[in-house]
Amino acid sequence: MSKPKLVVLDRDGVINLDSDEYIKSADEWIPLAGSIEAIAKLKEAGFLVAIATNQSGLGRSYFSEDSLSEMHQKLRDLLAKHTDRDIDLIAYCPHKPDEGCECRKPKPGLLDQIAEMLEVDLKDSWFVGDSLKDLQAGESRSMQSVLVRTGKGAATEQKGGLPPASLVFDNLAEAVEQLVG
Repeated sequence: MSKPKLVVLDRDGVINLDSDEYIKSADEWIPLAGSIEAIAKLKEAGFLVAIATNQSGLGRSYFSEDSLSEMHQKLRDLLAKHTDRDIDLIAYCPHKPDEGCECRKPKPGLLDQIAEMLEVDLKDSWFVGDSLKDLQAGESRSMQSVLVRTGKGAATEQKGGLPPASLVFDNLAEAVEQLVG
């Protein structure tokens, strides 16, 4: 049996519009052009797809667990219009940056959760994000780091300091095109 292929995605700025004011409801959760179709393409090509997202808005009481669930259900509902295959796992960190948890990116706790729950080796996987924290988390687990220029990605690219061998694409759809072929 061949090893599963896993792609881990950051959420805000990669799949949906990001906001410095936080995405607090399903109404505010707006997918980026082509992102849902890109996830569907990954699923149809046989990839496992997981999401690893820092959601400190929970810890700051900007939104509730129910609101977060509604956002993720909206993602799943939109994906269902393109494929009958679902996201394999959504892992999120609810903690504020100063809480010292192990799950807030750039720490790899979310990735470790994903690897354990999906029973995969992260070394053979991709991590797609729009921030240096995303890429650092992936690099810490020997994943292929992929930066997209959506969200905070263009600013991240300009600042430099990306992990060696990072790939850079304009958006998730372009990254998936390269991966799926």
